[in-house]
Amino acid sequence: MPNLFVKSFKDADEVKTPNKTHAAVVKLGNVNATKVVLQPGWKWSECVKPVVGGDSCQAGHVGVIIQGSMKCTHDDGSEIVASSGDAYYFAPGHDGWVLGDEPVIMYEFAETGKDFGPWKKA
Repeated sequence: MPNLFVKSFKDADEVKTPNKTHAAVVKLGNVNATKVVLQPGWKWSECVKPVVGGDSCQAGHVGVIIQGSMKCTHDDGSEIVASSGDAYYFAPGHDGWVLGDEPVIMYEFAETGKDFGPWKKA
């Protein structure tokens, strides 16, 4: 098995496109990297929930926002805003949405085989 990987998101291994979402996944050995672009008006409960079901997103997300801002609220009542330049972790059991009129561009990372939120089923 190779120890070095490089792949382009322009030639992704998987592309998921729920409403107002473009997620390009590249597989890098035992890690997946995903470039996610969320359009203004995107909200998990409105754009992804109809595809995957559930009351809230049941995946954990680790990533970095490159452009834009989004708000995330957890089932326990806690909430945060993550913006360009921020690294984030959203625990399972949350909803999130884009703030403002600018698309959110972010990169997420997960071990291969882990549920990557809406990207797995959408």
